[in-house]
Parts: sequence; C-alpha cells; structure tokens
Amino acid sequence: MKNITRHTGTVTDIKRMPTSHAGNPRYSFLVDGYRVVTPIDSMLGYELTNYTDKLVMVTMGTHYNKLTLDSIKIADWWNKRAWW
Repeated sequence: MKNITRHTGTVTDIKRMPTSHAGNPRYSFLVDGYRVVTPIDSMLGYELTNYTDKLVMVTMGTHYNKLTLDSIKIADWWNKRAWW
C-alpha cells in the first residue's frame, strides 16, 4: 500500500460490495469526504459496521489505484488529532 494518510471523520454511507472469493465481506464507505473500500480478505470488513455514525480516526492508502482502509479506531472526542 502506498501514500498512507491519516484522517478523522464520521463513517457514513456504508455500502456492501461483492464478497471476496473466500466469502469475506467487503464494504465501501465515506469518511472525511473520501470514498474508501475495505481490503480483500481482511478482518476490517467484519468490524466496519461497528463504527457507523461514529467519529473515527483512519489510516488509508492507495492499493491498485483504489483508496483502501489500513486501520480504524474510535477518535477521542476531546482531541480529534490524537493518535494511538
């Protein structure tokens, strides 16, 4: 994965994508104005729905010219710039 950046925002507009060949779920969603997809065969596809409409901090990067989620964590509401 290249060009990894960190953003803080609310997870909205979650859309289900076709599953991987192994049967794992994939999602597309908006955070901080960016359309992001979950990686293929990643556990992030299973936990993404837990973050719906919550303030999160994400790292994302490009993978085959698609903006792909690298990590996600609930943000501290008092300090949007804090990082684990």
